[in-house]
Amino acid sequence: MRGVGVVVTGVILALLLAMTSAATTQATTGLELLQHLNDYPHAKLLELDEEGVLDYEVGLGAMQKIGGAWRFKDSERHNGKLSSYTWQIIDGFTSIEVMDELAGRAEKLEGARLLFACQGRACGRGVQWANRVFHQPLLYGREEQQRYRVYALGADSGSLLIIFAASRTADRQYLHAELLEVAP
Repeated sequence: MRGVGVVVTGVILALLLAMTSAATTQATTGLELLQHLNDYPHAKLLELDEEGVLDYEVGLGAMQKIGGAWRFKDSERHNGKLSSYTWQIIDGFTSIEVMDELAGRAEKLEGARLLFACQGRACGRGVQWANRVFHQPLLYGREEQQRYRVYALGADSGSLLIIFAASRTADRQYLHAELLEVAP
């Protein structure tokens, strides 16, 4: 009788996992994608911030020193509403694994297109991304493990999804994502 209870419990857990997975794949906006990640069992939300921004700079190129100052090789400035999330990835998962899954789901959204991607040292100095770009010192990690992607979402590209993965150590993995809903 005890074995039947274990099997029933296993079936129920499998069904709940399948429903959660199905709900995540049904996300239709960038904001829904990020909110679903809050429920991901291997991601611990550290910070959530929403604010209106003016002339917010979105990097479309690596960070590099130009004329003595750290800047993006290429960028765009936008006004709008910015939602920022920072998660610590736990339980032996890596920030790169979670980022790849998030990016894969973003690419399935209608009208999504990749604007820029870099990885490792090709992105530039990790300390600049952590401090100057995202204002999150805990994102500073090993440069060879960093990843950055920017997606335009929607048919009219009304939103930009910005994702940054950082790895300090095997146990200190971080994922930062921003959704900029561009004002018309």
